[in-house]
Amino acid sequence: MKELLESMVKSIVDKPDEVDVAVTEGEDTLVYELRLGDGDLGKVIGKRGKNINAIRTIIFAASAKEGTKRSIIEIIE
Repeated sequence: MKELLESMVKSIVDKPDEVDVAVTEGEDTLVYELRLGDGDLGKVIGKRGKNINAIRTIIFAASAKEGTKRSIIEIIE
């Protein structure tokens, strides 16, 4: 799942080398902490949050299909 998230975000941003995804595991959730380079935050969020909402939907559906824990994506500035 982490690789899927990384590949989607890296394809959107201008500085794909600065994308970092850290995973924190809770009792019933997986939290993906997304760190981006300067100026890439707006590209990942998109107009009115459309890009990040689409990414969250894909990750949520993929984790539901695998039967794993609930996935949450947080963007760390």
